[in-house]
Amino acid sequence: MRKYRFIDLFAGIGGTRIAFEPCGDCVYSCEIDEDAREVYERNWGEAPTETDIRNINHIEDEIPNHDILLACWPCPSFSRFGKKDGLKDERGMLFYEISDILNIKQPKAFMLENVKNLRFVNDGEAYETVVDELESAGYSVFSEVLNALDFGVPQHRERLIIVGFRDDLAPQEDAFEIPKESANALESEKEQRQALAKLLEDDPNEKYKASDKIITDRYNSIENPSEVPEPSVWHENRAGQIKPRPYSSALRASSSWNYILINGQRHPTVRELLRLQGFPEWFEMDGGNQSRARKLTGNTVPVPAIREVAKAIAIELGTPTTQSREQSLADGAVSD
Repeated sequence: MRKYRFIDLFAGIGGTRIAFEPCGDCVYSCEIDEDAREVYERNWGEAPTETDIRNINHIEDEIPNHDILLACWPCPSFSRFGKKDGLKDERGMLFYEISDILNIKQPKAFMLENVKNLRFVNDGEAYETVVDELESAGYSVFSEVLNALDFGVPQHRERLIIVGFRDDLAPQEDAFEIPKESANALESEKEQRQALAKLLEDDPNEKYKASDKIITDRYNSIENPSEVPEPSVWHENRAGQIKPRPYSSALRASSSWNYILINGQRHPTVRELLRLQGFPEWFEMDGGNQSRARKLTGNTVPVPAIREVAKAIAIELGTPTTQSREQSLADGAVSD
């Protein structure tokens, strides 16, 4: 049985591709951000096929046939931190580009990702429109909000996952379930802190240290800071309140520079940001520009969560999975 073919829309730096490659081959990708494209090409050996999804004028000819469509379309239109313009916003309207491809190419299945607030923006109207469009394209639709913590990643990151199967391949009696957790779920504070400790670097560069003023402000903002267990991530919310946790809050592409600090003292390193999204160690990103790294990691997906979804889709489609690249590297079967 052959592996499936998938396309990777709004590909970012390739987190979704990492999750799906054990089950399939990427035959087309699209990403508009220049920095993301550079990182994508560095790690995959090929630049995204198209820079802007709006430039695809002839879907039938320009996009190859594929089994699964993947798309993590821009979320600011739906985020509780954004203007909540939903599908009326230019970025929100990019969903209709996805819908057009589904209508014309009719792949077997799709997986879409966005912020969980998509369900509630505009009193749920945007989400209802999305589901109606997907069903009108000929798909049975399933959705679930997943948290990275439930898949072994010490980051509280909730995202809406929407999966669809073409009606002629739809699971009988709606039997398909999107996995809500993995065997590595971090349920207790002890498990969360252990996972956090495992991903932190031993001797980070001094450039990641926060200013003396910020550190002092953080320590003055909570009671008994010396009693806070280590490691911890100190999160500053929009009201300026500081809360130490045994895991990171959701990484964000745009936020105050000091909204998360390791042990209240330093910013996460670039490698730590990648690890907080579950990226494998072989994945490379230039650590010289912290702002760039924060933007790119904040715009990607928690790989372990998406990998479980990929497995579930593959099983439903009767498609075999293969060893992941990071597993192959660990076994010495693949070299850089």
